[in-house]
Amino acid sequence: MAHEIIMAGFGGQGVMAMGKILVEAAMEEGKNVSWLPSYGPEMRGGTANCSVIVSDEPIGAPIVTEATAAIVMNRPSLDKYENTVVPGGALLINSSLIDKKATREDIKVYYVPANEIANELGTDKVANIVMLGAYLQSSGAASFDSIMNIITHIFSGKKASVIPLNKEALIRGAACIK
Repeated sequence: MAHEIIMAGFGGQGVMAMGKILVEAAMEEGKNVSWLPSYGPEMRGGTANCSVIVSDEPIGAPIVTEATAAIVMNRPSLDKYENTVVPGGALLINSSLIDKKATREDIKVYYVPANEIANELGTDKVANIVMLGAYLQSSGAASFDSIMNIITHIFSGKKASVIPLNKEALIRGAACIK
């Protein structure tokens, strides 16, 4: 199974980190992966995004044009990427920052109050991890344990105190998917 995901938001929302964590976790599980960040004009206040592919088969090209899922952190990202999701795919919307509803009825849509959950946990810096937890629950692209292994590795040493916060953010995000 191939998971082709577009993750998008404003610069600083942790979109690139979310993609890298997923890719590293899936790679740890022996899957084929691709992570293609998009910088350029997006770094000046526009939409920053990355294309992520997780597959059991070899990956031919790293660009996602027909996404099995899109994770959108802000309104411009919803406007830009909703129509890239294939019929039957999933759209995960950060409902804390996006007041617009999805217009399509041929995809699964999940409204995740990522910033609200992150703020309940004490910092909006984990909103991306909340969304990642929701995506994992909806897709099974990687295991919770693999994601936690990567987070533990990233936040080792002096940063280890944020590991429980990130774990709780993953759990709370996953709980948003029914």
